[in-house]
Amino acid sequence: MRTTKSKQRTVRRQLDEKLALSTPPHELLEELASKCTSDPNPDNTFQYAFALSKSRDRSELQYSIAMLDSLVKNGYEHQVDCMFGSATAHYLLNECDEARFLCEAILRNRPENEAAAQLHTAALSAKDDREEKMVRDVAIGGTAAVAAVGLALLLGGRKR
Repeated sequence: MRTTKSKQRTVRRQLDEKLALSTPPHELLEELASKCTSDPNPDNTFQYAFALSKSRDRSELQYSIAMLDSLVKNGYEHQVDCMFGSATAHYLLNECDEARFLCEAILRNRPENEAAAQLHTAALSAKDDREEKMVRDVAIGGTAAVAAVGLALLLGGRKR
């Protein structure tokens, strides 16, 4: 499915708004962590890890990825949900290639998964925007360097 950059940016903006509204409260994370510690089973681990996957704290996102990937590796029955949670955490960490890779794996098996399709599109948009910014920064830096050299030559030529 090909989309225009404008459409990608719209999907990304909508997803970012949705994720901003779904950041878990600290009390919920504490409750889920306590439940996971007192009764360690895959379902409790999944609930805690999935909630963490929408956090804004870098270490919580990384911990979420580790737990969700472990659940997938150990054959947890809700593997697609684990992969989506992991993709979400990667996206929030600005690891767009990894988020895109996980979304593509989900979509190969479940092409109707709208959430994975939206996250995939948002990850593509984020990566494109980052690459465009990098190109602009290089162009601006290069222009500034040429201008500095030209100015130095101009000023150096006047002293003679």
